[in-house]
Amino acid sequence: MTQEHVTARVPTEYHVCAADDVAERDRVLIDAGGVEIGIFKVKGKFYAYENRCVHQGGPVCRGDVLGRWEEHLDEGGQVVGADFSTEHIDIACPWHGWEYDVETGKNIADPRFRLRSFDVVVRDGDIFITIP
Repeated sequence: MTQEHVTARVPTEYHVCAADDVAERDRVLIDAGGVEIGIFKVKGKFYAYENRCVHQGGPVCRGDVLGRWEEHLDEGGQVVGADFSTEHIDIACPWHGWEYDVETGKNIADPRFRLRSFDVVVRDGDIFITIP
């Protein structure tokens, strides 16, 4: 019979910065226990993701934050126009352009792929994230 040791991981909270220091549709990057994390502000809410694209590990959180290009179709399915949506805000990985919805972390082309997310809280005007 072998003896096993089980080590429980204790969630760790990290202070990020003052909430007012992050502009709308911008981000800050921090190192939290050896994990680089991007914290984004979109529509007044904060979202945190590991700075690692699920495609090939690129620094996704350093990519552009932009509206989603949406085509408008007529009843027959023909494109009649297009524009950048401000309803959906995405992050585009600078390596190969994989895009993720900032509010969900899901890849916009294939939602089976999503960024690793972390809990974010704003307390007394400061942002904190928790690494499980």
